[in-house]
Amino acid sequence: MPPILLHLLAAALYLSLAAFFWRTRWRGPALNQPQSKLGWTERVWLLAALFLHGFTVIAELFDDGQMRFGFAIAVSLMLWLALALYWIESFYTRMEGLQMLGLPLAAVGVLLPLAFPSQHLLMNASSAMFRAHFLIAMLAYSLFTLAALHALLMMAAERSLHRGRLPRILSNLPPLMTMEALLFRLIHIAFVLLTLTLLSGIFFSETLFGKALTFNHKTVFAILSWLIFAALLIGRHLRGWRGQLALRWTLAGFVALLLAYVGSRFVLEVILGRIA
Repeated sequence: MPPILLHLLAAALYLSLAAFFWRTRWRGPALNQPQSKLGWTERVWLLAALFLHGFTVIAELFDDGQMRFGFAIAVSLMLWLALALYWIESFYTRMEGLQMLGLPLAAVGVLLPLAFPSQHLLMNASSAMFRAHFLIAMLAYSLFTLAALHALLMMAAERSLHRGRLPRILSNLPPLMTMEALLFRLIHIAFVLLTLTLLSGIFFSETLFGKALTFNHKTVFAILSWLIFAALLIGRHLRGWRGQLALRWTLAGFVALLLAYVGSRFVLEVILGRIA
């Protein structure tokens, strides 16, 4: 099957699943029914979409035996991993609402490499240490993506409750205390992975990237993101931060992390038209 068809098929499947969840869980009479975890049929179809998307990611990453990684591939991989982690986590926790945000975003993400093909080659991609660093970084990005989507849902629900009127579309979300506990579990795990990413980049920069560490905008934004999430977790444990304050810090940290690589690559590749 031509690669472009895999991209289109994966996007179509994501959008079909989003429409299915909207029709069966988030509109009309479905809102009056108690929500349940994903059914086996739904899991199988989502897994099929993830497999198709995964094939496109591998094909884009390892083109002609070389490793290419630009902003479009980064977004696609990040969203793929986020949905894969959602699929696994949904076995244990109710995560309603993330389908309606994550599936359309994944459909866009799987199509991005078609619109913005990357020519940026990664150096030292054959190194086991580099691949471990890369995998940990992408897992951290993906968990923070899930956390950011989760925070957006919580923010919408909290604001509606403060106004005294919860829209029906938000009424089937899990209780806010449950959602908050899940949010901080995601942030704790992602923070550990981000810490490992930064430490490996700082101490093994020459081995990983073939040059000593330089404090460019990517490094600065990555460290800024780490500091924001560190402050959030300290505030949570020492001062009991929660609600809108915790959600704003979560989104601020995610934006900083997004700017660290995806934003910088977007500026270089799309706005400035540079490969390196």
